[in-house]
Amino acid sequence: MASTEGIKRSPSRDEDSALIRRALRGDQKAYQRLRQKYHDVISALIYRIVRAPEEVEDLTQEAFIKAFTSLASFNEEYAFSTWLYKIATNNAIDHIRRKRLQTFSIDKPIESKDSDFSFELPDTDPEPDQELISSQRHRMLDEAMNALPPKYRQVIIMRHVEEKEYSEIAKALHLPLGTVKAHIFRAREMLYKRLKDKMRHY
Repeated sequence: MASTEGIKRSPSRDEDSALIRRALRGDQKAYQRLRQKYHDVISALIYRIVRAPEEVEDLTQEAFIKAFTSLASFNEEYAFSTWLYKIATNNAIDHIRRKRLQTFSIDKPIESKDSDFSFELPDTDPEPDQELISSQRHRMLDEAMNALPPKYRQVIIMRHVEEKEYSEIAKALHLPLGTVKAHIFRAREMLYKRLKDKMRHY
């Protein structure tokens, strides 16, 4: 007689569990496989929330970065897909909320569509040290970007400072579109890990 656990678990879920274990051991191909497997459904989910096609890819990458950064806390009693959908949904909703608050923001250290690297301080009641905080954030972000390997620094600057589309970057650098997206994903992941603790103090 089959166990209850055996009935509940699908082959897809078993594959996810195996990939997660490999990823936690540092297997980059496992991360890549998880991203490939769920990229399109997460993109579709985010589009239904934000209704802004130009923002979907950035928010999709951001959701995966947050999920992979927290992968050690994933509870295998639940489906990875459900956990990932929740992260993506919350991230998209937060993005919408930040965009609305941005109307009142007096601190915009970097013009960017990517919420993790905007670091706004929306506030209708300016604090005296607001300018200093903004300056310190600028400095930390510049230092983090300058510390990136050249190939990652180049694409992240083109995307978030020059505000070029993915296709424009690919054409300018003579790279496949998939390579550009992968480089930007990796660059954001490195920036996120480097800055998340520092930014808590500002």
